[in-house]
Amino acid sequence: MAERGDRGAEGLPTPFAEDVLDLVAQIPEGRVAAYGDLAELLGSGGARAVGTVMARYGSDVPWWRVVRSDGRPPQGHEKTALEHYRAEGTPLVGSLLTGRRVDMTRARWPGPTG
Repeated sequence: MAERGDRGAEGLPTPFAEDVLDLVAQIPEGRVAAYGDLAELLGSGGARAVGTVMARYGSDVPWWRVVRSDGRPPQGHEKTALEHYRAEGTPLVGSLLTGRRVDMTRARWPGPTG
């Protein structure tokens, strides 16, 4: 049985994957959402399913704005993500120069409004 984040027919993103990517595209500069936050906003899937979608299809959306719940950047992409955070002014624990993870209290995106 396929997971919610798996590819659909002919390797195309599933409707769930498309929903995840649409939501990630809405996260404004300087803000982030945890994998679990996105699953909660969508009302389906889970943090791992969102992570699977991001790993497979996330390169065309602002992937660095999706972080682990403790504010750490996506694994294996820390350096590039930190460059994006600094360029966008995303609040980091410590400072923009020395911080290594996002300050989730200040940077967490509450989701789309309206």
